[in-house]
Amino acid sequence: MITTADTSSHAVTDTASRSGVSWAAIFAGAAGAAALSLILILLGFGLGFSAISPWASEGVSAKALGIGTIVWLVLTQILASGLGGYLAGRLRVKWANTHGDEVYFRDTAHGFLSWAIATLVATLLVVSSASSVIGGGVQAGTTVASGAMTAAGAAANGNGSDPYGYFVDTLFRDNRPAPVTDDASHGIVARVFAKTLANNGQLTTEDRAYLVQLVSQRTNLTQAQAEQRVDQVYGQARQAAEDAKVAAQKAADAAAKLAAWTALCTFISMLIGAFVASFAALYGGRRRDAVEWVETNHPVGSARYVAPAGAAKVR
Repeated sequence: MITTADTSSHAVTDTASRSGVSWAAIFAGAAGAAALSLILILLGFGLGFSAISPWASEGVSAKALGIGTIVWLVLTQILASGLGGYLAGRLRVKWANTHGDEVYFRDTAHGFLSWAIATLVATLLVVSSASSVIGGGVQAGTTVASGAMTAAGAAANGNGSDPYGYFVDTLFRDNRPAPVTDDASHGIVARVFAKTLANNGQLTTEDRAYLVQLVSQRTNLTQAQAEQRVDQVYGQARQAAEDAKVAAQKAADAAAKLAAWTALCTFISMLIGAFVASFAALYGGRRRDAVEWVETNHPVGSARYVAPAGAAKVR
């Protein structure tokens, strides 16, 4: 004969041996969170692209765009993580004969696991979607940058394809008149400038004398005037190179700071998302446990239905 004590003991043993993780609820919450994250992030991409403009003094500033991106990222984490955590807590099984502290811990763990899985899935989806969305823009930017680099290389080397042009010019230097065509003279000067600026930036005595000779022959200037023009023009070229170097350093520094702030804000937003997911799962779990079975008399027979906690039990 099976007694009530035996039945209770068997139920407690069965509950203790059962896993405390409801993976179905966790994956359901993660799927909901990942889908909402993808929707909100793509919406953020659309709003961001519509707010910026390639024209100067138009569209939002970089600072405003950065602040908006951070706020949108945090909002996305709160909404998506909250949804995923609530689903994970509300859809899990009811743990009977389990201490309240253990139930709270399990609900918190369910929310955190749901957030972790959703974060991994959403990251993969966002990376692939962002690549397809901005791929055309990146390709166009690469084409423009490639053309700019080619033009810069052509200006530096004279013909853009001969890295040894400066040394070849040096090999055939003499005191005869400069080459007949202007293009040949310009190429020689460009290679001398490029070679000098790439090293210490100081014209050697031989290079300066040769440039003075070229300028004097091509412009009919006196020796002193040619020397003055060479020094003046080379000084301008050197200043332009220094300005470009400083601008590149500032751009690199700004990019490094932006990357650091982006990583920090992403870290903070993910921490917020984990907390919100855990809290939402705890809330959803409490709502799940607030539902209880109540016995009632029904014309068809004895039936069970779900009623909120605190409802009067009808016998």
